[in-house]
Order: sequence, then C-alpha cells, then structure tokens
Amino acid sequence: MENTLQQVPKAPFSQPQLKSTIIVAGRVYVAPTEVAQLVAEAQQTVPLALANPGCLLIAFTLDNLAAGSMLVFEHWRSQEALEAHLAQPEVVALFTKWGSSMRNEVRKFDATNERSPRE
Repeated sequence: MENTLQQVPKAPFSQPQLKSTIIVAGRVYVAPTEVAQLVAEAQQTVPLALANPGCLLIAFTLDNLAAGSMLVFEHWRSQEALEAHLAQPEVVALFTKWGSSMRNEVRKFDATNERSPRE
C-alpha cells in the first residue's frame, strides 16, 4: 500500500495565527436606589446571551450599592457574536430604558493571548 500523505513544508519564521476574542468589562453606575433593579433586568438577558454560540461567558452583579454600581463581564468568540447579542430586542430595550440614566464605564478589549492566570 502506497503512502499518499505528503508533508507540506512550513515557511521559516512564520508567525502563528492569533485567535482573538472579545472581552467586555467594567462598571455601570445608576442611582443607588435603582441599581438592584438594573442588575435584575440585566441578568434577565443572560439566558439570551448564553443561547448565542459566540458567548463564552456573561455576568452582571451588584458591585457597590452605595455607589450604585454594577459589574459587567462578558467574553465573546468574535465581534460578530457580540454585535448579534447587542441587536437582540431585549438588549436594545434594556439600553433604551437605562441609557440616559446610567454612567457607562464598560469597555471592550481584544484578547489574543489566553492562558492560565498562573502562567
């Protein structure tokens, strides 16, 4: 039996392909009397996000009641997956309701060097 596999020579000094993911993280501030409601409504979008195959992780939690802050952490496979999530009617409605009354300090990061925090 003849071997039909062929080795493809690799170019010298080739760079590995970097796979980028998207991290969305930060704080959102509203009036302290409203932050619990904001957290509850944001958490209602979690099942919707997790149904998106591009969502790796999403979490909203109360950060500081007195300051009216909520922590946001999201991890997405791609910008396209994030954009699909942000276009969902429930997410649009959440931003429409709270957008004018919140200070949004959430930022988006491109992550290309994933590894254990112990490395």
